[in-house]
Amino acid sequence: MAKRDRRQGKPDSRPETRKVERRQGDRRRSTRVPVSLWVEESTGEELYFQQAGNISEGGVFFERTIPHPPGTRVNLKFELPDDLGIIETEGEVVNVPADPDGLGAGVKFINLDPVEERIIRQFIARKAGKEKK
Repeated sequence: MAKRDRRQGKPDSRPETRKVERRQGDRRRSTRVPVSLWVEESTGEELYFQQAGNISEGGVFFERTIPHPPGTRVNLKFELPDDLGIIETEGEVVNVPADPDGLGAGVKFINLDPVEERIIRQFIARKAGKEKK
């Protein structure tokens, strides 16, 4: 009997290998810091407002969201605290919960402008420094 997607009651047509790709441990290469900020996320004609729970130089994690499938390209726009500026970049969904009913999504920054990369790096350094004290 075909496995069913519990969210929609339809047969689960996803390949079994995708389950392995969903979470294979911690692959982060840079420091993450907790944040509470809203991120505008768009995919084509659809616009979403996501709550970010943490950020790193490499990407952002959205909490409590129904994730897009891994590999989905998205456009991101957000403003960092402390008037550091508005970041507009592309992202790719790279990490979603292994549980089909799980919420959250890790999004990797793609083609990040060098100026925006510096702004994010400065923000993380400030925030990480404050947390150590």
